[in-house]
Amino acid sequence: MTKSEKIDFTIRTLNQLYPEIPVPLEHKDPYTLLIAVLLSAQSTDVRVNKITPLLFKKADNPYDMVKLSVEEIREIIKPVGLSPMKSKGIYGLSKILIDKHKGKVPQDIQLLEELPSVGHKTASVVISQAFGIPAFPVDTHIHRLMYRWGFSSGKNVVQTEKDAKRLFPKELWNDLHLQIIWYGREYSPARGWDLEKDLITKTIGRKKVLQEYYKLKKAR
Repeated sequence: MTKSEKIDFTIRTLNQLYPEIPVPLEHKDPYTLLIAVLLSAQSTDVRVNKITPLLFKKADNPYDMVKLSVEEIREIIKPVGLSPMKSKGIYGLSKILIDKHKGKVPQDIQLLEELPSVGHKTASVVISQAFGIPAFPVDTHIHRLMYRWGFSSGKNVVQTEKDAKRLFPKELWNDLHLQIIWYGREYSPARGWDLEKDLITKTIGRKKVLQEYYKLKKAR
């Protein structure tokens, strides 16, 4: 298969598996999505989805959020981990949204990256999922699969994002990044990986990855 045939096969397979694409983090508007994505750093979406209803019951907008103290926010979000940093980030970005953006989440990746605790990945998720602006946020699943499929060198997430944007059509980025995440979780995980169930990697996977998989399987 040529590179473009592999790309077409991947897109086709993902569309068949995920014609409807659920958004992993529960939210109702750009602000609640921003907070949920921030909380998901080094945590799981399942854990975040358990905590956000408790937080949003008290404050689901920046004006109510700054009425809470950093300590109060921290108490609520403790189960998701990194709560000292995340609570300061939530309070700080809420204040900036009020002071600089009239309480609204900006639809600009650079303005989002200026907010406390908001990195490039978080900003990319918000502009793609909240505003429908094409972006390709790279998480661990996407980074792993882009390497397994031979689409990226696996050096770092910055390179992986560049490669994904270069290889996939821009109008598909917002759907594809979510489809690849779901696929990675269900069919091509880091641990407990069964290649027989992983149709894409089995069909187009990097030779080195496939050889290592079979070598390990033989050794067991």
